[in-house]
Amino acid sequence: MNLNQVTVPSLDLEKAVPFYEQLGLKLIVRALPHYARFECPVGAATFSIHQTEKLPSGDGVYVYFECEGLDKQVAALVDAGVVFDELPTDKSWGWREARLKDLDGNQLILFYGGENRLNPPWRISE
Repeated sequence: MNLNQVTVPSLDLEKAVPFYEQLGLKLIVRALPHYARFECPVGAATFSIHQTEKLPSGDGVYVYFECEGLDKQVAALVDAGVVFDELPTDKSWGWREARLKDLDGNQLILFYGGENRLNPPWRISE
């Protein structure tokens, strides 16, 4: 099994699509106003947004996008006007993360985990 796609809700895809394109995702399906799908610039995963009448309550969705050169990519996005809730910070679990929300409040984490992404020191041995 392999994770192929994650889909998040949006109230307005006309506004959401340019936001995700600005982050670096490539639009591959444009079925507005109800659906849009993007290709990640590295790997084979896709990411999509679908129109909803009401957003979920509570913490909602967290989506992690791994980025080599995280600090440089975040700096370029900040220069382009993207607002981050947290700039790149080293975390106790061995990842470096920057956090922001999309226009609908979905939590986005741009991170670099390196070897610790799949093999943290506390990984369960087989």
